[in-house]
Amino acid sequence: ENRPVPEPGPNEVLLRMHSVGICGSDVHYWQHGRIGDFVVKDPMVLGHEASGTVVKVGSGVTHLKPGDRVAIEPGVPREMDEFCKTGRYNLSPTIFFCATPPDNGNLCRYYKHSASYCYKLPDNVTFEEGALIEPLSVGIHACKRAGVTLGSKVFVSGSGPIGLVNVLVAKMMGAAAVVITDLSASRLQKAKEMGADFTIQVKNETPQEVASKVESLLGCMPEITVECTGVQACIQAGIYATRSGGTLVLVGLGPDMVTVPIVNAAVREVDIRGIFRYCNTWPVAIALLASKRINVKPLVTHRFPLEKALEAFETTKRGEGVKVMLKCDPSDHSP
Repeated sequence: ENRPVPEPGPNEVLLRMHSVGICGSDVHYWQHGRIGDFVVKDPMVLGHEASGTVVKVGSGVTHLKPGDRVAIEPGVPREMDEFCKTGRYNLSPTIFFCATPPDNGNLCRYYKHSASYCYKLPDNVTFEEGALIEPLSVGIHACKRAGVTLGSKVFVSGSGPIGLVNVLVAKMMGAAAVVITDLSASRLQKAKEMGADFTIQVKNETPQEVASKVESLLGCMPEITVECTGVQACIQAGIYATRSGGTLVLVGLGPDMVTVPIVNAAVREVDIRGIFRYCNTWPVAIALLASKRINVKPLVTHRFPLEKALEAFETTKRGEGVKVMLKCDPSDHSP
């Protein structure tokens, strides 16, 4: 609250923040102080799903001006390395990323960011939709890596925000049928509302039983599985469920070491692919939102002012609703 308003550098913009979504990783850092090798050693500002209004531009910025509404891509490469040269800048080892230690996030009133990674929002795209481009981007990147195309049969494992955006994107990319699993009936209901064709509430089935339910609902084994939980049993079910010659994309992150039926995958030529965040997705997402081809609005179930951030984090931690959104600018009542 009492941090000084930063001054933008030549290629930066200063933003008055508007909407910031809370992600599972934000809660994890708050509760555990680390995710894998990323350890919180000093106080850190959270938040990386964000939109705001430009209030000041650096001397070198030409594509934005004060008053522009923008969505923020939180990952900014620090150097033009081999990954940037090949267009996979998300893999750059020195990348800056909001709210990943030691880099501060943007859950604050004022925030400065590289202008190249701020994207102007069209008038018909709200601040809230702008903030949701970040989770939507995970779905776009995952479905691209998976090769979703016309007529694909897709199995999405996990019906949290990331599972739901994968349903949206898979359907948008031409999937003929999407089946989704979760423990929670209410989350599966939300998935149904957002376009899932079939839902499976998992209770205590074995991974093989889950796979066989997926097959019977789809009428065949899916060519593509998108695993969004990181839970060992779910990854196992993902391998068993995927058609021979198909692709399993691992989106959810769990423990470092996981026991999986790797020989089953190998002898059936099931490709296992990882994803790390996203790259080159903001322009695509903005075009989809502006053309109304995709609707992310139902994802937001709770809204809090910045002053009630703790309450917002507690709500997310309890697993209530789907996406909790914080409003950072009390003077702005636009959507």
